[in-house]
Amino acid sequence: MPVEGLIRIDENRLEVPPTYKPGMRTNGIIFVDEELEKELEKESIEQVANVATLPGIVGSSLAMPDIHTGYGFAIGGVAAFDLKEGVISPGGVGYDINCGVRLLRSNLTKEEVLPKIKELVNTLYNEIPTGVGSKGKIKLDSSSEKELLKKGARWAVENGYGESEDLERIESGGCIEGADPSIISDKAYERGRAQQGTLGSGNHFLEVQYVDEIYDERAATELGLFKGQITVMIHTGSRGFGHQVCTDFLEIMERAARKYGIELPDKELACAPFNSPEAQDYLSAMRAAANYAWANRQCLMHWTKECFIKVFNISPKELGLTLIYDVAHNIAKIEEHVVNGKRLKLVVHRKGATRAFPPGHPELPEMYRKIGQPVIIPGDMGRYSYLLLGTNKAMQETFGSTCHGAGRLLSRHQAIKKAKGRSISREMEDRGIIVRSAGRETLAEEMSEAYKDVSNVVEVVHRAGISRKVARLHPIGVIKG
Repeated sequence: MPVEGLIRIDENRLEVPPTYKPGMRTNGIIFVDEELEKELEKESIEQVANVATLPGIVGSSLAMPDIHTGYGFAIGGVAAFDLKEGVISPGGVGYDINCGVRLLRSNLTKEEVLPKIKELVNTLYNEIPTGVGSKGKIKLDSSSEKELLKKGARWAVENGYGESEDLERIESGGCIEGADPSIISDKAYERGRAQQGTLGSGNHFLEVQYVDEIYDERAATELGLFKGQITVMIHTGSRGFGHQVCTDFLEIMERAARKYGIELPDKELACAPFNSPEAQDYLSAMRAAANYAWANRQCLMHWTKECFIKVFNISPKELGLTLIYDVAHNIAKIEEHVVNGKRLKLVVHRKGATRAFPPGHPELPEMYRKIGQPVIIPGDMGRYSYLLLGTNKAMQETFGSTCHGAGRLLSRHQAIKKAKGRSISREMEDRGIIVRSAGRETLAEEMSEAYKDVSNVVEVVHRAGISRKVARLHPIGVIKG
């Protein structure tokens, strides 16, 4: 059944017209086909409409096909704001600031790894801290923590966790300038100090995969990919540090919205004018949390490499475990975009959405200028993940953005209820996927049925032209918190 009040533009896009809700300054666009439209939640459509009421919004309030209800913005939401009239909203970034994903390639093949996959998964699980409140191997004092917040992944490399060439293959070089450690609360510091170098819980994971399908041979070759090759995907963010930064600033922004007379359809969209001290402080703190997350994924990659070397008893050169790319999913960034023929500086909020810059974009590393930015789309632990590339159409239509994953279908509570009496780990092993997790509940929350089929999500963005498929990746081993 089509959702009442929405207008289908074409096979991949629905419009939320400005008449959908009083106060909308622009329309909403949701990238879904008719099949995914059946799974749209009323609340998430409301959230797309709510974002369209915010001051200074430029273009449409956007949502990707993995859309589901979030805090303030829908997860899958994208919105750009003018730097003069626009706002910054923590709800447009989320609690897990710079939750993101990185993809590694190797010289190993599926045939070489499968006989040792259980040993590999157990080693990874033992060496990489997972679970709620997990504590990492890295001990930070006050001075080193502040340095990490300023330098991001560069801090990790300087301290022996990886190579300098890794930094070229991370969005923003693994560090956003302008982080200000002085405005971070003591509680955020306390939570972050013990959690650097941890995977965490929930939907965060480390996954051993193989390339099971290639759609673009030329691009795959440029990226160093071949069929049957082993890859590794790491999905995590800024842990308790980023969560506390968001919590601290939601209170500040609620007061700011009242102070500046901003009328909100939902208090979860608490915001402040871009040029206000409150917004600038949030941006500085958010950048610190983003840098924390990039350092985190860099450290996890380093230990992953050590685990592979130990299990397969090979040299780093023989292993060839190198970074393809690392992308942020929850972030607000100042970018240049062309709107109605004018080049404008905008602050683009991506909340559960991936940057998808096209070939030739100056922010891309030289090695990817010909093909476009790698876009990494994790699915669920029982099906597939994808590697795509950014496109010119994404720059024209979505401020250089695309989807970020499969998108939840069931709440965590619903998933646990549905899994009652089942052994999800045994079901996964029967499908040839070895899983280690800190708890049975996590596996229940993250089972395949809890998510949309990522293949359907990826088909929409591919057909719509806002990113294009390069390869499909199949899981064989997973560790979760």
